[in-house]
Amino acid sequence: MTVVTNFLMIVEVIVSILLIVVVVAQNSKNAGMGGAVSGAADSSFGGKQRGLDAFLSKCTIILGIIFAVLSLVLGAMINQF
Repeated sequence: MTVVTNFLMIVEVIVSILLIVVVVAQNSKNAGMGGAVSGAADSSFGGKQRGLDAFLSKCTIILGIIFAVLSLVLGAMINQF
């Protein structure tokens, strides 16, 4: 394997760890099935996210896209060799 492939693998591991941390740090959007049955989850739909929740949501999207692109590039690079 080349140096570029090794570097991209290390970057992908770092991105995957960051993605896990960001997803775990987010607050849940609803109370689960118990809240859905009692109607408590209705207030969580349609509301705008603010502050830390908005930041974590954007980070999740960005890290997810980076992870997917890195996976595709690494797959293509490894299959060439």
